[in-house]
Amino acid sequence: MPAKTGLAFVIVSHIQPAANSQLVRILSRHTRMPVTQARPAMPILPNQVYVMPPNANLLIEKQAFKVVPPRTEGNAQIDLLCMSLAEAMGARAIGVILSGYGGDGTEGCRHIKANGGTTFAQDMSAEVDGMPVSARASGCVDFVLPPGKISEALQKLARTRVAKKKPELDPNKFLAIIGQGRTSVLIPEKRVIYAQGAAADAVFFIQKGAVRLTVISTDGKEATLGILNPGDFFGEGCLTGQPFRLGSAAAAADCTLMRINKRAMVLALRREPSLAELFLKYVLGRNIRYEADLVDQLFSSSEKRLARTLLLLAQVRIGGEAETILYKISQETLAEMVGTTRSRVNFFMNKFKKLGFIEYNGGLRVSPSLMTIIVHD
Repeated sequence: MPAKTGLAFVIVSHIQPAANSQLVRILSRHTRMPVTQARPAMPILPNQVYVMPPNANLLIEKQAFKVVPPRTEGNAQIDLLCMSLAEAMGARAIGVILSGYGGDGTEGCRHIKANGGTTFAQDMSAEVDGMPVSARASGCVDFVLPPGKISEALQKLARTRVAKKKPELDPNKFLAIIGQGRTSVLIPEKRVIYAQGAAADAVFFIQKGAVRLTVISTDGKEATLGILNPGDFFGEGCLTGQPFRLGSAAAAADCTLMRINKRAMVLALRREPSLAELFLKYVLGRNIRYEADLVDQLFSSSEKRLARTLLLLAQVRIGGEAETILYKISQETLAEMVGTTRSRVNFFMNKFKKLGFIEYNGGLRVSPSLMTIIVHD
């Protein structure tokens, strides 16, 4: 695994309770992430590897470790950890069951699934297949893959979660902080908000609806850069000294926007550290999203790129329910966003529909099961 995925890894094994575990030393040879033995009340941080302490059960409580000695008789330590993980992390929990004897981990996977999380089990490559077979037989495993593919899938899930993550923003508090210089505007569907080449003099915040960002090349070809949803900013390029808009923005659905003129936004960011922190988180998140888009464009097939685009547009939560894209989006627009032809988009959309990944019911409804297209070759 790369050193920076944004995930925290907790390793639990069936080593004898009194044994002097060498896992910290061994794992440190194979990863650039820090490897630490978990201790009571230790906070769980991203991009870290934690190893279960000897002769104790390891639980998670309020995003920190709880160490409970002595270890429960029998092999149930993986179930105990996963059950506490499901309770503490909900939909953010991920359980991975690898080679091992017995059925430990199966009940934990059930709890993770019940709380909206995601589960993996090793395929028939497991040298000792008792645990992964038990987990698979329970019907609570999302993905069955060899270890190398599990690593790739975890990285893709991490990128998708970062791309979907929104900074928490209370619009009423935001309005109060900005004060003068902001205006609430209603934009009907398909109305242009600003055009490419226009003066860059304001930042916009989407309160309701969706906005389509486009750019036109010198030879007149238009490309869709993305579709933004409530909680997104756009037009922030003006804050970097950009005098003119490098692209256009139009309402993809009826919108309620907050328009903040450049001067008011700069003053608010200087005056209010909390707003500046929020805005910085948003900009960094958008940058990570663009990097993920670029990686997707360079290395993924058009089918996977379309699947990822649909999941992001519908804001489908991993392990959650199916969500509907509430605005109309044409196959031509999807083709522009994915970087392929309309005929290819039509082919894959029909395939996704037959597989039950999407459906049309007054809008395009996208199921979390579409994620299987991304994580499988």
